[in-house]
Amino acid sequence: MIKKNAVFAVIGLGVLGGSYVQALSEKGFTCIGVDIDQSALDYALEKGWIVKGSTDPSVVEEADIVVSCLYPHAFVEWIKKNQQYMRSGTLLSDVTGVKRNVIRNIQAVLRKDVEFIACHPMAGKEFKGIRYADASKFTEANFIIVPTNSNSKEAIAAAHSLAEILGFTKISELSAEEHDKMIGFLSQLTHVIAVSLMNVTDNSHLVDFTGDSFRDLTRIAEINESMWPELFVENKDNLLREISAFQNELENMKELIDKEDYEGMKQKMILSTERRKKFNRS
Repeated sequence: MIKKNAVFAVIGLGVLGGSYVQALSEKGFTCIGVDIDQSALDYALEKGWIVKGSTDPSVVEEADIVVSCLYPHAFVEWIKKNQQYMRSGTLLSDVTGVKRNVIRNIQAVLRKDVEFIACHPMAGKEFKGIRYADASKFTEANFIIVPTNSNSKEAIAAAHSLAEILGFTKISELSAEEHDKMIGFLSQLTHVIAVSLMNVTDNSHLVDFTGDSFRDLTRIAEINESMWPELFVENKDNLLREISAFQNELENMKELIDKEDYEGMKQKMILSTERRKKFNRS
């Protein structure tokens, strides 16, 4: 459990980092922000989401719980350079969208008196920056805890407590391998498809004629070009397998259309409809 007087330090006040300090401060917790962008810190201070903001990483020495909202490579480098500022007994967590390499790399360099519990709040947005922070999105999103054999029961319980404090109602645990396999299909493949569809050809002249289907399918093509390539490469074994499977299925549909196989297409659509129903929000 997380005590009410716990002090949080959030590193990286982008969309997720901003949403974290918003939610935590609204629940009465003291939050410190760390970012290289002073304007992001100023914004969080103006909103009352943090009590202190600094570009100096040493301020994390005041925190009981440190949450990194950095991209995977930057997270590992930040820990290498700045972990000396964390107090003994500090709990460290993250929000990164891939886990196997992150966990392996962090555990390889992290001090023994600081415990890392990996987490993935699946509540990101297409847009960048703290001005798009919105903690209300947490109630509809999934929060995944990714424990390892190195984690204590107390750290895992604290991760569950953190998710509840933030407002998540769908909280689960997965191994790093299960997480990365899942994310390769549900998140990364869908982003690859959306980006590829928008890059097939320049159809911007059709904007006045499009319907909701095209907008819905390509919403995530407005993408963070700095973060997603890193996530793709970090999980490329899973992602490449999913891309191949999708290519095979696309070829199957192409063949059915070419052969004018109405019954074959109908069966594909019946199956897709049944499977999609399971993802509908009630």
